[in-house]
Amino acid sequence: MTDTVPRINTPNPDAPLPLEAARLTGDATAADIESIRRRTSVYVYEAPVRLWHWINALAITILIVTGYLIGRPLPTMQIAEAYDQFIFGYIRFAHFAAGMVLTVAFFGRVYWAFMGNHHARQMFYIPIFNKRFWSELFFELRWYFFLEAEPKKYVGHNPLAQIAMFFFMTLGITFMMITGWALYAEGVGQGSLPDTAMGWVLGLVQNSQRLHTLHHLGMWAIVVFMIIHIYAAIREDIMSRQSMVSTMISGHRTFKDDRVE
Repeated sequence: MTDTVPRINTPNPDAPLPLEAARLTGDATAADIESIRRRTSVYVYEAPVRLWHWINALAITILIVTGYLIGRPLPTMQIAEAYDQFIFGYIRFAHFAAGMVLTVAFFGRVYWAFMGNHHARQMFYIPIFNKRFWSELFFELRWYFFLEAEPKKYVGHNPLAQIAMFFFMTLGITFMMITGWALYAEGVGQGSLPDTAMGWVLGLVQNSQRLHTLHHLGMWAIVVFMIIHIYAAIREDIMSRQSMVSTMISGHRTFKDDRVE
């Protein structure tokens, strides 16, 4: 008597292959199936990098809005006692709290540059002695000015993005933290921990108003960077050969073709 009970682990020879099964779901065409074969992805941004990116984005947004309002305060909304109108106090608190979050997150990001993969270190340096880096930088400039027909593929940042991240994020955030903490130290007074750590900045600048102006100008530089950054990310998601926005969510860079160059 033969055993007719099918074994669970025995493959069914009549079952469709995975790609054929994909064809049976929805209305996938032969071109869709070929696209599945071609598409590849690389795990680029680890979870700490992605977490820092979104915390950093939220903190910077709060800092910009509250910083602008500190420089240009809202008018008094009603005639009342000061303790009933603590709006400006809440704005200042939000600004200080976001600045502290930004600082802690930045030092965490520096730590992960040493502990993470090589992509985690890319925003902290520029390979100035790499000739290919500079040639591809000028290629990217031509691509962004619509002078190249097709972009190149990059797993991490392209050279132009790497330079922008280095100057606006690494150096820019460092500048804003130094000037911001120096202004905060001026408010909490001499002898405080912030004053002990950052009081030298005011002595270096020699003028409180000048320090305020430098911090304010730094804010506008970050605003310009954010606008360009968002535009470039959306543009590259549409026009380039790899994913952009979703990469900073999943960590995976997905490529639209299998060509190396």
